[in-house]
Amino acid sequence: MITDTHGTPLAVTLTGGHRNDVTQLIPLIEAIPPIRGVVGKPRRRPVRLYADRGYDHDKYRRLVRDRGIIPVIARRGAEHGSGLGKVRWPVERTFAWLKGFRRLRIRTERRADVHEAILSLACSVICLRKIILN
Repeated sequence: MITDTHGTPLAVTLTGGHRNDVTQLIPLIEAIPPIRGVVGKPRRRPVRLYADRGYDHDKYRRLVRDRGIIPVIARRGAEHGSGLGKVRWPVERTFAWLKGFRRLRIRTERRADVHEAILSLACSVICLRKIILN
C-alpha cells in the first residue's frame, strides 16, 4: 500500500500471501494516480519513497530512481534511529485502521475479487473519515 503524508491510501494491490513485498514495489509505484502539483505541470509520481529495510537492495533503489523518485530506504546492518519512523507512521497507522475492519483482520474470503472489493471499500471509508474529520 502507498499512502500520502496524512495516511490516506493512494494505491493498494493484492497478491498471494507467499509473495515477497519487494517484488510488488514497481507495480505499486506504477499504480499511483497523478498527484496535484504546480498548475499546468501535474506530478505523475511522488518526490520521495520511504521504505524499511526489507526494500534495501541496489536494484530497487536504481529502479525507483529511474522513475524520478528519490528512494529513502533504511540500510540493512545500520543501527536503528535512521528517522524513517517519523515518516512511516502514517502507513503503519493506516494498516492498523484496515485491521479494524473485521473482514480484513483475518482473510476468510477465497476469491481475490471479493477480498479486493472489501479492501477498496475499507480504503474508501478511511478516506471519508479523513475528509469528515479534517
